[in-house]
Amino acid sequence: MFQHETVLKKEAVEGLAVRPDGIYVDCTVGGAGHSWEIVSRLGEGGLLVGLDQDDAALEHAERRLAPFKDRVRLVKSNFRHLREALLEAGVPLVNGEPLVDGILYDLGVSSPQFDESERGFSYQRDARLDMRMDRTSPLTAYRIVNEWEEERLARILQEYGEEKFARRIARHIVRRRGEKPIETTAELADIVKEAIPAAARRTGPHPARRSFQAIRIAVNDELAALEQSLEQAVHCLATGGRICVISFHSLEDRITKHFFAKFVETCTCPPEFPVCVCRKRGLLNLVTRKPITPGEAELAANPRARSAKLRIAERVRSE
Repeated sequence: MFQHETVLKKEAVEGLAVRPDGIYVDCTVGGAGHSWEIVSRLGEGGLLVGLDQDDAALEHAERRLAPFKDRVRLVKSNFRHLREALLEAGVPLVNGEPLVDGILYDLGVSSPQFDESERGFSYQRDARLDMRMDRTSPLTAYRIVNEWEEERLARILQEYGEEKFARRIARHIVRRRGEKPIETTAELADIVKEAIPAAARRTGPHPARRSFQAIRIAVNDELAALEQSLEQAVHCLATGGRICVISFHSLEDRITKHFFAKFVETCTCPPEFPVCVCRKRGLLNLVTRKPITPGEAELAANPRARSAKLRIAERVRSE
């Protein structure tokens, strides 16, 4: 059973400002919570394109969205191939680009992926090291942990996990795999725990949380995929259309924030000028200056939402 607690559902879908006849994209269809909210607001002329690289998520979405099947097209794809997926879904071209009215990203791992032990995402459930969102991908957590050189391991733990004990952890991993391959999540969690000084383990979350996060991001190339997708998204967005991004990691949020800022050009005329003469106009306007975060009621119902941040931008002109 693919059960997923949708985060910031109301805020994200309202942020899209859904029109009944619009075309909208859920880049991470997952449990179809956001997709259901979007498609239920569409009329006969509207269309929802749902993307996911997880077959189980797509199968669940197809069942859940069956009442609206005439206005839903599901595509198995990583959102880094956004433009190609929109073409596959038959989105009409305008000046050579498939244009849509809204694009939603709900980043990270879905609850079912965490909760299914065999997926190997969680340090709390023993399973073979895997962590693939797309189970046809050749790169697994097992390969990273057992084959990547120590320096490369330390780098991803530090950059993707923001782990201050990255070098110690990488050293411990390499030493242990020299004795025998590290095969399970429980083995890896124990190695990470041993590598971190006892004083640092007494407070805060599980000592393996940052390392598991870093390895998962590396397995799925999540940050590069987000950057590549956002670059396509801004050009596939019709004037007046919106991009909504829900992130759960500071690096994802930083990428989104900087990307939006790149396309929000502001006037550089001296303040004493009565009218703008520089004519610098960006493609995007920020709908949210600061990210939207979950309220107390949502956090009480779903503690996994605690790190969620929603940023929204609107396309304000054609290129």
